[in-house]
Amino acid sequence: MIKSHILLTGGTGFFGKALLRHWIEMERKGQNVATVTLLSRDPDRFATQNPTLVAHPWLHLTKGDICEAGSLPTGQTFTHVLHAAADSTGGPMLKPQQRFDQIVSGTRNVLELALTCGAKRFLLTSSGGVYGTQPLGIDKITEDCLTFPDPLNPANTYSVAKRMAEHLCALYSHAHGFECIFARCFAFVGPDLPLNVHFAIGNFIRDALWAEEIVVNGDGTPLRTYLDQRDLAVWLTRLLTDGKSGHAYNVGSDEVVSISELAYLVRDLLSPDKPVRILGAPQTIKDRNRYVPDIAKIYKHLNLSPTFSLTQSILETAKMAQSKGKEACLAA
Repeated sequence: MIKSHILLTGGTGFFGKALLRHWIEMERKGQNVATVTLLSRDPDRFATQNPTLVAHPWLHLTKGDICEAGSLPTGQTFTHVLHAAADSTGGPMLKPQQRFDQIVSGTRNVLELALTCGAKRFLLTSSGGVYGTQPLGIDKITEDCLTFPDPLNPANTYSVAKRMAEHLCALYSHAHGFECIFARCFAFVGPDLPLNVHFAIGNFIRDALWAEEIVVNGDGTPLRTYLDQRDLAVWLTRLLTDGKSGHAYNVGSDEVVSISELAYLVRDLLSPDKPVRILGAPQTIKDRNRYVPDIAKIYKHLNLSPTFSLTQSILETAKMAQSKGKEACLAA
């Protein structure tokens, strides 16, 4: 029997680190771990900054950039490709056209590599953003919802490009016969989440640990859910091996919380004496923004559901941040 060999793109980001920690934990428990080749634009830097994540015989780092087809590894055989290399952390700093090309052209390059390396299964980490604004009256959005973000609004570049990447994968799968699965990822929290970018939960944890107050930039009414990165890694691994080809799966929690409730929860858990300041003017909650997945499908197909509460995830994330220290966590 041929041992699985996974090509992992985006392995140095939040998703990649979560996956590496999960596979390391599998190894610690004596479970079999596939051979993994991790693609990075600067593997030496990643290895220097994360020595405990890379010191494993099943993991190999290789230099390459998904936006440059000629830099991708050739002459190797991969059984699985897990394509997670669309930067949701630094991506907003790119111009819209650059971000679109990174996602769509980068996905095409990885699909071409999958063909030449003989991969039989391909997992695309897509986004819940592909649904566009969650329709009013729908509490939880399902995978068969065919709504779409406004393609005429450049602010929707990330979501539109993810939907385009999904279609591109479907075309390649139909034309060439390999199995393709789609993980529509929502919001997450865990020790590897950056605290100094645009993720509200990370900002609240940062403020609770090191600021004078916890600041909510909006009015606090949007509704969100947060899946622990340990669950995320388990789910992506299972989708890669056992997800149904041609199917999309929502990946996220069903524990709903408003942004203001989240800020107060973080405050109560980490710094009970600090004030919470909400900058936005109060708005009606009748039509408030929702970003809430229905996760019944992934439970039905793969018996997967969240195993960590939001409280547990916040405490674990804060614990890791404190161990790293303020300077390291807030470094650009």
